[in-house]
Amino acid sequence: MDHQSKTKGATVVTGGASGIGLATVELLWQRGQRVVVADANARAIDALRDRADLPLDLACLMPCDVTDEAEVERMFERAQARFGRIAGLVQSAGIGAEIPFLDTPTRTFRQVLEVNLVGAFVVARTAARRMAAQGGGAIVNIASASGLVGNAGRSAYGASKGGLVTLTKVMAVELAEAGIRVNAVAPGAIETPLVATMHSPATRASLLERIPQRRYGTPHQVASVIATLLDDELSGYCTGQVIAIDGGMTAAGLLAAARLREASEAT
Repeated sequence: MDHQSKTKGATVVTGGASGIGLATVELLWQRGQRVVVADANARAIDALRDRADLPLDLACLMPCDVTDEAEVERMFERAQARFGRIAGLVQSAGIGAEIPFLDTPTRTFRQVLEVNLVGAFVVARTAARRMAAQGGGAIVNIASASGLVGNAGRSAYGASKGGLVTLTKVMAVELAEAGIRVNAVAPGAIETPLVATMHSPATRASLLERIPQRRYGTPHQVASVIATLLDDELSGYCTGQVIAIDGGMTAAGLLAAARLREASEAT
């Protein structure tokens, strides 16, 4: 049993009813950890609640809109009432938009930033205030490879995730004295419901040409890194870092991408 379990604290996972968030929740449950699953999708929460394998002693499920400060505050109040100490936070709540820059409506741009960046700020601030009062904790923000490089069609999504990358570093610097570590993961092409709505067949083909491992990743592969970052025994000296989980995509330059394309065409 790992450090998170020993401290008898709980981990809050926003966007925890699907995709990377759900994979993280399931992995933490497998490791005997208490998890608060918060998600704006009430149907997804209900579906999770109906699962036969739901560990009732480790689970607290509730709908939560991360853009609603009062709702976020109530969620943390309920989480503490159920489990006591909040030891970890994983920020997986997010929405996407795949629209050319010149065609992106201002309303869409604001909506994406409101959820992915402002919502993440609100949740992290609420969690950090409670963690600071309880002796520390660990926060993992789920950014994106789109926040590290300029991907066409993702002005709103990329800006929101790029902002989250910088927010992660600012938080890490300011909160270290309070015993709170803050890191981020930047997934690339991962098979999630959100990616299914954003990646057209042409997008998938283009990405596979740029990924050295030549495949999409899985939510569980991202969740395993998140779980490691939450664990003080494994990552206690790691804070302010952004770890790309992308099959080598952001490490590959133009020449590498061209060679991958040539190899693909040769086969």
